[in-house]
Amino acid sequence: MMRLFKRTSKLKHAYDVKLVELIRRQRKQFEAYEKIRGMAVDDQPEWQAHYKLQKATYYYLFKEARVRKIKENS
Repeated sequence: MMRLFKRTSKLKHAYDVKLVELIRRQRKQFEAYEKIRGMAVDDQPEWQAHYKLQKATYYYLFKEARVRKIKENS
């Protein structure tokens, strides 16, 4: 029985690390979109949709990390 819990812990840790990496990549993409948004003169509907998608994805991943109680140093 003890072995099962240890394996679950290893799997959780592995997926937590992947989630942190995904959050870092998504944050970079979202920040790039924000920088472009600040420089944009004309807001195009298609571009606005991409921006909102990047923002929603980043905040969803961040919320998931909070639910799973993941710290960035983990």
